[in-house]
Parts: sequence; C-alpha cells; structure tokens
Amino acid sequence: MGASTPPVALEGRAVLVAGLGISGRAAAQALTDRGAAVVTFDDRADDAHAHDLAALGPDLRGAELVVASPGLPPHHEVLAAARARGVPVWSEVELAWRLRAPRTDGSGPAPWLAVTGTNGKTTTVGMLESILRAAGRHTLAVGNVGTPVVQAAVDPSLDVLAVELSSFQLHHTTSMSAQAAAVLNVAADHLDWHGSLDAYAADKGRVYEHAQVACVYNAADPRTEALVREADVVDGAVAVGFTLGSPGVGQVGVVEDVLVDRGFARLRHTHAAELGTLDDLARLAGPDGQVPPHVVQDALAAAALALAHGVEPAHVREGLRAFAPGAHRIVTVGRVDDVAYVDDSKATNAHAAAASLAAFGERSVVWVAGGLAKGATFDELVRTRRERLRGVVLIGVDRAPLREALARHAPDVTVVEVDAGDTEAVMTRAVAAARRLAAGAPGSTPAAPVTVLLAPACASMDQFTSYAHRGDAFAAAVRAAQETS
Repeated sequence: MGASTPPVALEGRAVLVAGLGISGRAAAQALTDRGAAVVTFDDRADDAHAHDLAALGPDLRGAELVVASPGLPPHHEVLAAARARGVPVWSEVELAWRLRAPRTDGSGPAPWLAVTGTNGKTTTVGMLESILRAAGRHTLAVGNVGTPVVQAAVDPSLDVLAVELSSFQLHHTTSMSAQAAAVLNVAADHLDWHGSLDAYAADKGRVYEHAQVACVYNAADPRTEALVREADVVDGAVAVGFTLGSPGVGQVGVVEDVLVDRGFARLRHTHAAELGTLDDLARLAGPDGQVPPHVVQDALAAAALALAHGVEPAHVREGLRAFAPGAHRIVTVGRVDDVAYVDDSKATNAHAAAASLAAFGERSVVWVAGGLAKGATFDELVRTRRERLRGVVLIGVDRAPLREALARHAPDVTVVEVDAGDTEAVMTRAVAAARRLAAGAPGSTPAAPVTVLLAPACASMDQFTSYAHRGDAFAAAVRAAQETS
C-alpha cells in the first residue's frame, strides 16, 4: 500500500473506462499508451464512444478492471455489475497513483500534497502551487482543479503535485499515500451521490490514509480532526491544525495580523515562525477591504502543506503575495449607483454561501441565490446569516427550499423571485431586482456599504452550463446595468 505500491501491469488487460469526461478521457489515453485493451462507456447517448460497452456483455464478463468517472455514483448499474463480479473499480486518481513515473533526477515519483473539503479546495491548491513555485519547485495544480491527475503523475519533470480531490474522486481511491493531506471542512453536500453525511465525510477522510508527513485539519471543524484520528497513517506522520486564532503547539494560525507556524517550526514549543501577514493577502479582500476569514483559512492550510514538503517560511510569504485568485470567487465585477456587485458563483452549496455572506456587514447584502439544490436544505444557512441580509433575489428551479427557509428564519427580509422559465434573461432580471432592493430595501442602516452578492448556494446546471457560465452572465448583466445608470 501507499508510497510503496508497485506499478500495475496493464498490457493486454481489458479495462473499462466508465464515463468520458475530462478525467475519463485522460485515463483512457494513459491506459491505451500502456497497452491495455480499453473499452469505454458513457451515459450520454450523443457520445461517439458511448456504446462500446456492448463488447463486454451486459455483466462485464470481459472486464478485468473498471476506471470510474467521478460523475458516476456508486450505485450506477455499471459499477454495481463490476462489484457483483469482483472486478476492481478504480478512480482516475487511483490509476494515476499506480502509474506514477520517476522524476528525471532519479529520486522516485513526485510526492503529492492533497487537498479536499466541501469548500475552498481550488483556492487552497492555487495558493499551494504559488508557494511551491516561489520555493523553486517545478509543480502543477492538478485534479479537480484542471489538469487530470493521471497526466501529471506520468510527467517526470514535475517535482511535486498540488492535488485537488473531490469526494467523488476519493471514493474509489485506496492506495494513495500523500506526503501531506488536508481536509479543509466538511458540510452537507452531494448527499444525493453519497447517500448520507457520514458516507460523504468518510470519503473525504480517505485523503489522510497512508499520509507520510502530515495530516492538516481545520481546528474549528471537529469532524476534520476526527477524520485525522481515524486515519491509518505512516508512522511519524503528525496532525497539524489551522486556526484563525492564536495557534497552540502543533498548529498554524494568526496572531494579530500575522500568519504564524507552531506546527513545523523547530522551536514551536516556545516560539512561532512568521509566515506572512494579512497584508500579503490584500488582493483577496472583499469590497470592504477585509480579507474574508475563509480565505485566511485557505492560506493557512496551503502554508501547512507546503511546510510539510520542506518549504521555508519566506517562500510561503512570497507565494501568498504572488497568488492571483480564480474567477467567480468573491470577485467584484462592477459598481452601479455606488453598490458593489460581487460574483461568488463558485459558492455552489450552503456552506460556501455561508462563508461568503460572513464577509459582509449587517443588513448590507442583497443576496442572489438559487439553482439546483441537490437535495440540500438551507435552514442553518439562513438562520446563521440572516443579519447580513438586506434583500434576497431567488433564481433557478429549486427556489422553494430557500424561500421556505427565509420565511421561517428571516421573515422580515424582502424576497423577490425570478421565474425560471426564461433562461436567457434570468440574470438581467435578477440584477434589475437586486438593484431595486439595494436602493430601497427596508431595514436599519447597513453596517457597511451595500453589496449585491451572487453566492447561489446551489449548483448551476438548471439554467447554465457551469458555475462559470452563471458568473459570466451575472457580470454581463452588471455591465449592462452600468451602461444605463
């Protein structure tokens, strides 16, 4: 198991690649390159390779291995048939781990620094990549963030991989032995895929299995610490918590406005090593000039993973300063009538939306929310963030769960609904409604300037092709409003 997992012989083996998204196609190519007899399957009838499954028969008797797309839930008929016959089912991540190539300097395969969590994965992996590059490492952010893991794992030029992993990818991953791994947070999400919160959390916890140096956890999220305690790690691996408060021994945290390390520093029992300051994250501040707490947490997690790899504190600071945030993550896309319009379309679940809303003052947010709820409920979100709300604009097909939660926990907040029927105009009408609420919403004087915030708490595929498409539509509607203001 783990770091010593032997390479797998694939030449001549019949392998079914189930699901032909980006990772599935990358897996199929890697398998073909190694001489496997690859058969593919995809539920999408319009895919040119969707019907190759017939070659294996209805019970997959010809398959020796199945590589499953993260889009296929465990109960999918193809995966159920494989399990019934005792055929191994791997994720693309498991395949990547098994195929790792030695580095060009002969020092063995590149170590992995792995990140999962309900929210913050992409930002954390991006920060980690920036820190590693500041330290002179040839690295790449891979996995759920973009480049398939299997492509990077066979690249001998890479020194270390910053790997973003979803719970879907981890479900069928058993051999991975990350140099260091982090679970940023765990909140209810994708329960339609996993079946329960406990099952979802257990899949997140797989990232810690066989960890070699450190397991990084969120000190404010007891579930992540419990996952560390339950993990079977390599002897000598340590648990390192990150906190927004002053860190204890074995933690990284914040003292006044300074990010500090007491998890890896040589004198950590008596001293903290400085990693940077909040000013180093200034480009990630919201419209009010403050860096949101969850962004600070992401920076601390990235720092801890880099330190586990052996990066010096000075490079942590340099990397955080150089990091440029991705699109659709608390980005101010424009101002209309002195109101900031902020795109956080990446907030696709309640936990992410709660973190986004927490960055703003009382009665200062006109919240644009809704989409595909994926079976989620929103009572906790509204109950804990109702004081931020000045008004709400609901979009998407699953408006009812949000509407009902708002009625129960924030009955004094004005709610406007945009009918889901007209997809093309939905954001134009949503921005127009938000503009009216920002100008004339009832309630006390806001504790901060008014902001219109797109943080939908829902997936986007009901009306848009992706969260990026949804964010782009929001930005376009804001630009159009600026032209008429």
